[in-house]
Amino acid sequence: MITKTLAKKVLNKALATGGDYAELFCESTIRNVAVKREDAVINEASSSLVTGIGLRILKDLQAVYGYTNDVSPMGLMRLASDLSACYEGKRCKRVEGFEIKEHQGFNYQKTKVSNAYRSRLMTKVYKACKGRNKLISKVEISLVDTDQRVLIINSDGLWTNDRRFRVRLGILAVASKDGQMEMAFEGPGANQGYEFFETIDLKEIAKSVAKSAITTLKARECPSRKMDVVLENGFGGVVFHEACGHSLEATSVAKGLSVFCGKKGQKIASDIVTAIDDGTIEYGWGSASIDDEGNPTQKTTLIKNGVLNSYLVDSQNGRRMKEKANGCCRRESYKLAPTSRMSNTYIAQGTSTVEEMIKATKYGLYAKKMGGGSVNPITGEFNFSVSEGYLIKNGKLSRPVKGASLVGKGNEILFNIDMIGSNLKRAQGMCGSVSGSIPVDVGQPCLRVRNITVGGRG
Repeated sequence: MITKTLAKKVLNKALATGGDYAELFCESTIRNVAVKREDAVINEASSSLVTGIGLRILKDLQAVYGYTNDVSPMGLMRLASDLSACYEGKRCKRVEGFEIKEHQGFNYQKTKVSNAYRSRLMTKVYKACKGRNKLISKVEISLVDTDQRVLIINSDGLWTNDRRFRVRLGILAVASKDGQMEMAFEGPGANQGYEFFETIDLKEIAKSVAKSAITTLKARECPSRKMDVVLENGFGGVVFHEACGHSLEATSVAKGLSVFCGKKGQKIASDIVTAIDDGTIEYGWGSASIDDEGNPTQKTTLIKNGVLNSYLVDSQNGRRMKEKANGCCRRESYKLAPTSRMSNTYIAQGTSTVEEMIKATKYGLYAKKMGGGSVNPITGEFNFSVSEGYLIKNGKLSRPVKGASLVGKGNEILFNIDMIGSNLKRAQGMCGSVSGSIPVDVGQPCLRVRNITVGGRG
């Protein structure tokens, strides 16, 4: 996409007016999407190619960013000229050459498959989800693969590249009766080739999605009150991700817009809570060999035994915080400037069992599956829907409930976690923030949170 000679010229042009750092992010991404809504037909199919280059220039705490899909020498020099015009000063840095840094990437075995293969895979899952239950009124299966290749070059002499191949299967089931409708969803995926689908039981996952939709359809409304909540493993981790994780990103911390500003080394959670962000997990949905400013990804302990241990820091915000970047800078594409983001974030395992948590709960809610939600990173206030839940009475699971939501503050619920299980599991999702929508793993073992506000209409 770009030669070393041209890259050197572009970066030096970018630094001509006093910038102290410049960076090129070169991207080529192929994305294939297929959607099935009927038994034997793929209703939608598309393939797209995204190619372009983004340029970022830093000067002290200031930053400018631009991008182009005109990757000709003229197009790139024009971009560098336009951006450098944002500064007024004399050159303080010159690029002389580059050091190529190779990274051990993931082993992708099956990256090219036929449309017939895709159709067979989706049909198998569709039939398993649809089953013979007449309450399932609609099933939608989506299959997405992306092959992203990036090259990152900067004025410090870095020249490094990475390949990220991801696959994900979305399973949506809708159950309906007498004008009432409920839905359930699962979306297993990995930074891996199509061989990933040979490592999981797709039929069982599809059946569980249908069962969840039917269970919620038959459920009664959840009562509204403060109660103890047992959050199941896997996607239950979305609560920590949204309510606490974003507030640990330098994106908000550096600007003083986080409830956790200035609390490094202080107690922010109960003693049993250890939280980790790890971009190095093999085949993790949010994993990569390097982040989007060329630093190796790493495992970062955010909270250790209840104490705030580290933030997620990118280079630009690290300047303001006077902290070193720790391999967490990410972006959706070359069209967006990168910033600190989570990758595979989870709460570490404890020693309790799900049965012990339920038995220890006199009255509460068992949140088996979580839905979407929202959070204010400045205040930590959140609101999450429970897509499948059950009341707990006298230490036993009671009836299923629907319409439940969890309401509270992230910095408060961390102290109310009093039991953590040993069944750690991660689930896949897409996270939206200032640098776009990116793949992330959220995860946790089953855990119990005391005295949380549960909203409902029952």
